Amino acid sequence: MNEYKRILVVSRMIQSCRRAIQVGVSIAQKYDAELYVIHSIYNPFGLKGWNMGTLSLEKEYEKILDNAKKDLSDLVEAEKTKGMSIKELIRTGEPTMEIRKTIEEEKIDLLVMLAHKEGILEDLFFERSNEELVRKMPCSIMLVKKEAGEKR
Repeated sequence: MNEYKRILVVSRMIQSCRRAIQVGVSIAQKYDAELYVIHSIYNPFGLKGWNMGTLSLEKEYEKILDNAKKDLSDLVEAEKTKGMSIKELIRTGEPTMEIRKTIEEEKIDLLVMLAHKEGILEDLFFERSNEELVRKMPCSIMLVKKEAGEKR
């Protein structure tokens, strides 16, 4: 097994990612590694052909993004342990590309993400599936399964 020095946890819809962040914290502690948490949101309003002529939808998206940033900060803060440093990254854009770019820029050794399939809302904001992430990532990947009875 590799020794991981830089670990990136993918946070999607905030509450469902608590388990992935906990796993990332555990592995980072074991290997005395740097831990990063990325929250990448896909902006559907940047798409050509998405013009519905409603400014209210775009404003609602901005509210969701602001809430996601706050929720991510709260979640990461709750998962920090004494002396543990977690670098939070918020990215907007096509998630697969943003995650890959972050892996290359930060020289990530291990990507940790949830294994379960996303719902319709996550598909809208993230556009891509786990399968595409797995195929395109240049580092090792750990898929975290949700526990029995655990909600998304």
